[in-house]
Amino acid sequence: MSSVTTPTPPADRRPDTRQESASLISKGVRARPLFDPEILRRAIKESFVKLNPRLVAKNPVMFVVEVGAALTTVFVIKDAIAHAGGVFFGVQIAFWLWFTVVFANFAEAMAEARGKAQADALRKTKTDTVARKIRPDGCFEMVPASRLRSGDVCQCEVGDLIPGDGEVVEGVASVDESVITGESAPVIRESGGDRSAVTGGTKVLSDHIKVRITSNPGETFLDRMIALVEGAVRQKTPNEIALNILIAGLTLIFLMAVATLPPYAKYAIQAVGKGSAPTVAVLVSLLVCLIPTTIGGLLSAIGIAGMDRVMQHNVLAMSGKAVEASGDVNTLLLDKTGTITLGNRQAVEFITVDGVNERDLADAAQLSSLADETPEGRSIVVLAKEKYNFRGREVAEHEAHFIPFSAYTRMSGVDIDGRRLRKGATDAITQFVKAAGGAVPPSLSEISDRISRNGGTPLAVADNRRVLGIVHLKDIVKGGMKERLASLRAMGIRSVMITGDNPLTAAAIAQEAGVDDFLAQATPKDKLEYIKKEQAEGRLVAMTGDGTNDAPALAQADVGVAMNTGTMAAKEAGNMVDLDSNPTKLIEVVAIGKQLLITRGSLTTFSIANDVAKYFAIIPAMFAPIYPELNKLNIMGLHSPQSAVLAAVIFNALIIIALVPLALRGVQYKPVSAGQMLTRNLLIYGLGGIIVPFPGIWLIDKILVALHLA
Repeated sequence: MSSVTTPTPPADRRPDTRQESASLISKGVRARPLFDPEILRRAIKESFVKLNPRLVAKNPVMFVVEVGAALTTVFVIKDAIAHAGGVFFGVQIAFWLWFTVVFANFAEAMAEARGKAQADALRKTKTDTVARKIRPDGCFEMVPASRLRSGDVCQCEVGDLIPGDGEVVEGVASVDESVITGESAPVIRESGGDRSAVTGGTKVLSDHIKVRITSNPGETFLDRMIALVEGAVRQKTPNEIALNILIAGLTLIFLMAVATLPPYAKYAIQAVGKGSAPTVAVLVSLLVCLIPTTIGGLLSAIGIAGMDRVMQHNVLAMSGKAVEASGDVNTLLLDKTGTITLGNRQAVEFITVDGVNERDLADAAQLSSLADETPEGRSIVVLAKEKYNFRGREVAEHEAHFIPFSAYTRMSGVDIDGRRLRKGATDAITQFVKAAGGAVPPSLSEISDRISRNGGTPLAVADNRRVLGIVHLKDIVKGGMKERLASLRAMGIRSVMITGDNPLTAAAIAQEAGVDDFLAQATPKDKLEYIKKEQAEGRLVAMTGDGTNDAPALAQADVGVAMNTGTMAAKEAGNMVDLDSNPTKLIEVVAIGKQLLITRGSLTTFSIANDVAKYFAIIPAMFAPIYPELNKLNIMGLHSPQSAVLAAVIFNALIIIALVPLALRGVQYKPVSAGQMLTRNLLIYGLGGIIVPFPGIWLIDKILVALHLA
């Protein structure tokens, strides 16, 4: 059989540039390897720029290291001028101390450079909704939406995104406002009255309208997002601040401990009568190796990289706090439409009136839907194919005349071979049949009311003067949604579906989707009160939203993810924005937040354990000349006190750079209990942090001796 012949869509129909832009951004970001040459060059340059003491002072640990490096450099220069001994050893210590700071800066610069690379990708792909601005002479001028000002008038055709908030001044059209209301059913917008207001980003589905823009765009939303990606306003999270306090406290304790060593060494030398006091280079080396320089150097990079990983999923986080909070979420609020369900209702059954064969209803419904490009229309064609194998429908030879959907008639169809097939709202089809002299069976209204009460959408179908029946449209739960919600449950996260549907419909969809709870007939106030109730009980709440009516709840939620296709009010209220406008993305965001917390905890464990191992390398080497008995603690058999100290300092610098990939990629997250996670953390990073320094320092010591550097 021949293939389906359908009308060609209008030539001026353009794709959704927001989705294209998001797709390009995603490809541009994910295509970059971890050590992309361009990112690497930028990071190396920034590593030296960040040596500015005013910048380093923000990190207390690395500031101590930089001060120690500067102090060591000064004493090395002083010894060189005085021709004192040990200058070469001091130069090497100073060199590696400086590089410890540079390597720590490099970790942070790498994370920032990746963010700036993403900002560049945003700039390159920054496309604007194109508007048909009407000039004073009545002609059209194609301009970017960002150039529109209050008072400008634009023409919006079928398939166009409305370029900005405004009001309809001429015409009537069916508009998809799902980005505002969350409901998939289109609404009628017309000039005059209380249905003239339109919102930027909504889509014209039928007819055409003229819209007067009512607001001036200030700084563009995307420009603000670029600034966020570049990290210009990144703030430390409470968890990060607490960890910084802990690190600063440990640094202060070890600083005081090291400061007491010179007088103690002097007293010991006098008592024993041999040995020499540790030099400034050795004391600084001891301090640097004992304080948690590893986590101190990587902490900022971990936070920035968390935002970077969120961005790789096309989600822009307003702050690191938002990403971190997502890792501690207890309750997840999900809109039904577009999140749990597909968003566009689909045909699920053909229901005939008395005396009509279901096959005839399916045939008429499919023929009247061949030119319907909406998801609902395409689903009717597919359902007829599946149930009755209606596949090839050659209509061109029959001089078929397709009737597109109109907001005036609220129905569509086709005139073919003397048949006038129509489908649409029940009351519209009723008027059509009566106008043609036909009779409407009472069962039509009964079927329509039953479907509506259950949350479905009835589409009546008629053939000339005869009513055939109704096509039942309903929300379809997304494939795999039940499994994804089950994985959230395994993370200890409770899922709650929010919908404007009646409780019966909501309960049916909630059971099918596998959510833990639902909130039916939810108003903006209901959403806000639900979130406050959860928070009052000590839970962190995450929510997705796209409409102005979601703004209060998004602002109240601990993690609020707004859709890029949503209103500006929603995007301003949330602390994350999803460029793909995929509400289920919140599930990935939660996993990334948990990964950030796990990465920070793992590397902190490694850093502290690492310091313990370095302690056994340096302390015996420092005091062995005074107390030879301490040589028994030289379990690695290091060559000399100088080689031991130098090897520990070099290892301390190199381990930071070795852990940069882990800090940027993050520790892999798996949904397990807190006890299992703690056990894994201690076994891998705790035990690993103690073991790794011993062979590392031993190998560096052997290399230094072989090269006659110690």
